Amino acid sequence: MSLISFITKGDTDNVEKLLRKTLGFRYQSVLEKYARRGVKALSEATPVDTGETAASWDYEIVEENGRVSVHWTNSNINDSVNIALILQYGHGTGTGGYVQGIDYINPALKPIFDEMADAAWKEVSGG
Repeated sequence: MSLISFITKGDTDNVEKLLRKTLGFRYQSVLEKYARRGVKALSEATPVDTGETAASWDYEIVEENGRVSVHWTNSNINDSVNIALILQYGHGTGTGGYVQGIDYINPALKPIFDEMADAAWKEVSGG
């Protein structure tokens, strides 16, 4: 692993702002690429009845406390219930039964996470 260190005297605020802006811009476009691929993977993996849940995937990129994350969202809500989640985790029926969930989200996103990790590693290691 490589380590870069600086010894400096004085104010480094301007340098830090420039680095954050430069890195943020680059990471934003990379994250958007993977976020869009995640939406596509989730749409393709979602169990289909009407197709509404599969077509309701989207993403948002959230920046807080110096960290950036991708949040995949699904807007198909019925009676205050997120349909994508009950497909994933299962749900009770109105007649006392239970519908088993299908783990479709994790397998759909795993290749996206793996590619993101590989790309990040190549970026920081110079590979």
